[in-house]
Formats: sequence, C-alpha cells, structure tokens
Amino acid sequence: MIFKRKREASGLAAIVSELENAVAARDGDRTGPAFTAMMSAVQSASDAERVWAGPRLAALLPAFPPTGPRPMLAMAAGFCVERGADPAACAEPILAGVHQDLLDALEFARRWTATGAAEDELPEPDEKIIDDALLARLGDDKYEATRLALAWCSVEEWQPPALAVLCRSIEVRRQHASAILPACRDLAALEHHDLKCLAHALAVLDDEPLIVLHRPTGTGFEVRIGGIGDNFQLHTLLAHVLVGGGHVPGTTPSAESVRLATDPEPAQGRTQTIATGTFELLAPDGERIWNEGLPDDIPVVDGRRLLVLDEPTYQRSWNADRFFPHLPGTAELTRVLTADETRTWFALTSPGTEVRRPS
Repeated sequence: MIFKRKREASGLAAIVSELENAVAARDGDRTGPAFTAMMSAVQSASDAERVWAGPRLAALLPAFPPTGPRPMLAMAAGFCVERGADPAACAEPILAGVHQDLLDALEFARRWTATGAAEDELPEPDEKIIDDALLARLGDDKYEATRLALAWCSVEEWQPPALAVLCRSIEVRRQHASAILPACRDLAALEHHDLKCLAHALAVLDDEPLIVLHRPTGTGFEVRIGGIGDNFQLHTLLAHVLVGGGHVPGTTPSAESVRLATDPEPAQGRTQTIATGTFELLAPDGERIWNEGLPDDIPVVDGRRLLVLDEPTYQRSWNADRFFPHLPGTAELTRVLTADETRTWFALTSPGTEVRRPS
C-alpha cells in the first residue's frame, strides 16, 4: 500500500479543485500549498472520494514540471487506485511519466559515462549528488540537466503507482507494458536501481498460448496462461493442470497453494504455505528456465512459446504466496497435442531435450 489510512476528515474534492486551478493558472504560490494539502487529504479521505480524485490527480501529471514533485503526485493517484479508483482512467498519465523518467535516467547515465573517465562509476541515485558540477557535466542546458538528474534519483518512486494500475487491469498491461519494458530492463541492467517489481509487472503475459512438452512421457499440451508474476507460480499451475488433471505422473500441488496462485481476491498478507517442485523447467535448447524468472523468459519457437518439462534434478520447495497479491494467475489446458504434433514440436528442441519414449 502506498499510504497508510488516516481517519481525519479531508475535504478532498475542494482541495483537488484548488490544485487544478492553481496548476492551470501556473501559479506557483498557490500550487505548493495546494499540493501539500492534497497529499495530506488523500490519506484521510473516504474511499468514495478517492475513487473520484484518482483520475483527476493523474490527469494533472502532464501539467506538472518534470523538475517538480511528479512522482509524489503519481503516488497519490496510485493510492486512489488502490482504494478503488479506475486503473484504466489513471494509467496513461502515470505510465507516460514512468516511461519518460526511465528514458531520462538512461540519458543521464549515457551523458555521465560519455563525459567522464573510463573508471568513473555512475553515482548512487540520491538527490544529494545534484550540484552545479554534476549539472555542468550533463550539458549546457541547466534545466534539462536538472530534469535528467532528478529522473536518475527518483525513478524508483514511480514503481508503486505503476504497479497500482498494471496489476489491476489487463487492458492497461496490453496497451502500455510492452513499450515501457525495454527501457525498464536497460536501466535495471546498470545495477543502480531496484526495478524488479516494475519489470515483472511489465512482463506479465496475458492470454498467452504455451506449448508444453513433457519429456518423460513424450506427451505435449497447449496451455493458455495469464496474470502469472513469476515461474514459481507458473510451476505450481502447470503441476495443477497436468498432474492434477491426470495427464502426467507426479505430485499434485496442495489445494491451498493453487488457491494462493489463482484466487481473484487479493492476497491478505504472507502465509506459511509451501509449494513443492514437480518438474525441471527447460528451454528448447536444454537451458534451465529458473523458477525465479518469468514466463516471458520462455523462448518463442515458430510463433509459440515452447517449454520442456523434465524430471527434477533435485527437490525444490518455496513459499506459495504469489508475487503480485492483486494479480491472480490462470493456466488452462486448451488441448492435448496429437502424437504427430508432439513429435513436430520435440523436433524443434535440442538433442538434450528430445523425447524419451516409454519402454
């Protein structure tokens, strides 16, 4: 949750209207106090007020200067989404801000690297680093340099509001996620920002067909998956569908671990439920697909994601809670492949994952 709930009366509607008017008039003397009042009021408002305020606050984001407190404004809008505001109505301004700050942070890194010595490491993302010398290093335009430096320092603050809209709407993910994911991964690769949650949310697959080959039995399946936050959750659901459905041998996951992976109601806190591994998850070339990874890691072969299941090399277990509490996963067996289809798909795997025919 972005903010903790407070009980005092808020008057949120009047405060948001004042903020809108101050921003429209470009009146800094009014905007600052109105913004401060809004940040306090949104925490003490009723959920009905937040439902109304969320889209209004999100709509203000493009009008806020990039050097202003835009991430905090996005957090306020995201908190309203957590309390019932329409994620689709809030998503575009929030995710546009996320995308721009990711790109600006990458540009900061490019300029920093281009203007320094080879051994000159990127600075830690802390606003204390921003001084005249740093801004001069980024270019002659001080305003632009400030914007890039602030993006480098504050980009992680966009994660909570981004997750609020991404985890509550499949349409939001379909419309926005793929465009933002490359910049998120590029910035994360610099290893100065913790963007794991954002990257996972942007990479969630929805209504995705998956070809699954079970090497020990030489059988194949088409499974449609969606809303799965990591491969721990995928592993549990594949075992539920294939072992629980009587299609392959193995240990069926517990009913509670399946419920935790699929329940439409948001998860309430952490549990002690343990899930146990049933398979080894492999790419078509025989490389391991890690449980810590994502369904998006599964390679696409001939237009379909192709996953090979084998006997586990050792016993694995993990906490069964899903990665995103508000995002239920789905896995549906759409059909069992024919023997000819299965052979065709196995032919696209490496010799290390070829079918073992039962004796």
